[in-house]
Amino acid sequence: MTAEIVVVGSANLDLVVEVDQIPAVGETVMGGDLRRIPGGKGANQAVAAARLGRDVAMVGRLGADEGGEILRAALTADGVDTTRLITTDEAPNGVALIAVGSDGDNAIVVSPGANARVTPADVEAAADALRTAAVTLLQLEIPLDAVTAAAVAAEGTVILNPAPAVPLPADLLSRVDILVPNQTELATLAGHDGPIDAEIAARLAPTLPSPAVVVTLGADGALVVDRGVATHVPAPPVTPVDTTAAGDSFCGALADALVRGETLIDATQWAVRVGAATTQRPGAQPSLPTPAEVEQLLG
Repeated sequence: MTAEIVVVGSANLDLVVEVDQIPAVGETVMGGDLRRIPGGKGANQAVAAARLGRDVAMVGRLGADEGGEILRAALTADGVDTTRLITTDEAPNGVALIAVGSDGDNAIVVSPGANARVTPADVEAAADALRTAAVTLLQLEIPLDAVTAAAVAAEGTVILNPAPAVPLPADLLSRVDILVPNQTELATLAGHDGPIDAEIAARLAPTLPSPAVVVTLGADGALVVDRGVATHVPAPPVTPVDTTAAGDSFCGALADALVRGETLIDATQWAVRVGAATTQRPGAQPSLPTPAEVEQLLG
C-alpha cells in the first residue's frame, strides 16, 4: 500500500482523569477513575485521517513495553501502517498525563519517552513513503532534527502543527507548505506578547516564512492566511465535552481534504467541522469521528 498521508510524530499512552476543575499551582483536587487511552499528537492525527478514509502510514518510535504494544495494536486496528514505527529498548513508551475539567478544557503533561529517540536516520529509512505521499503531517513532540529531516525528504504537501509551542528556525518554516498553529503557538513563532484574536493573527501570520498559515481559534473556528489574504472560517456552535484531540483531528481532516483535491479554504471548512465533532466525545483517539459521525454529532 502506498500511503496518501505519512505522519512523522509521537505516540503516547494517555492517562486521563476527569476533575471538576483543573488544579492551580500547588493545589490538589480529587478526580474520577483513571483511563488509559491511546494518544500522542502524531498518532492522533494519523488515526484521524485514517478514520476519514485515507491510507496513512506513521513514522516514529514506540517503547518495548505494554504501552507500546497497546499503541501499535490501536493504530493497526484503525488501518494505520505501523511498519515504520520502531520499537526501542532505550526508553519507556511516551505517556501523557491529562486532567480534563468539567467544562471540557484540559491540562496536559507529556513524558516523551521513546518519542524523544526518533532520529533523522529513522526518517531516512522511511524516505520511500515520504517521497510518494501526497501529504506529510508533522508536529513537535519528537526531536526537531527528525522533524526537519522529514520536511526535507517529503515531496508532497508538508503540513506542520507547531505544538508544543517553541521558536522554530526560518529554514524549517520555509520548507512547510501549510503551518497550523493555535493562537498561543502563533504568538511564540511570531514573537508576540499578549493575547491573539483573529485580527492580530491576520497581521502576524504573513510575517512567517511558510506560504500558508491556518490559525486554529477554538470555538471561533480558524483563520486561513494564504499568501497574505486572510479568510475567517467559523465553527459550528457546540458545547464541548472534551477538547483533548480537537486540534489533532483538525490537522488530520485538513490533510484528508487536501488529498481529495479540496482548496485550502474548503479543506479548512471540513477540518473545523471535524474538530468540532471531536469535542462531543471524551478521550483522544476514541473521540475521533468518521465522516458519518461528523454529520451525526453536529446534527
